Amino acid sequence: MKKLIKLTVNDREHEIAVEPNMTLTDLIRYQLRLTGTKKGCETGDCGACTVILDGLPVNSCLVLAVQANGRKVETIEGLESEDGLHPIQDAFVEKGAIQCGFCSPGMILSAKNLLDKNPHPDESEIRGAISGNLCRCTGYQKIIDAIKSV
Repeated sequence: MKKLIKLTVNDREHEIAVEPNMTLTDLIRYQLRLTGTKKGCETGDCGACTVILDGLPVNSCLVLAVQANGRKVETIEGLESEDGLHPIQDAFVEKGAIQCGFCSPGMILSAKNLLDKNPHPDESEIRGAISGNLCRCTGYQKIIDAIKSV
């Protein structure tokens, strides 16, 4: 039986009926049509589905949609403004930190969360912040360079 939930995604309020076993990833991708949140391993290992939930990066594949009731979610689509891309997104492009792009939304959100809390992290802090996000293309150095440059 579906349950009616209310949540705020990228500063927009939504009221949606969801199945009790629907993940936050599926709600974001298939109900709200925000496809920047990627569906990777679905076991919380890759970080492709990372979103910011109430100020903390989470693997949205491990969060049930009903658990997001009354909460605030930020996805990659929420970073863009009228001025264009967020500075972190620009840095990823400039530094060549985006190759296939599959990990980029989750990686960028993890980086944003770190930089919001610590605008001048050292390399160790950056590595810790993105440790839950796997990338098979870049070898991580370009990603670290991009985060440092912001």
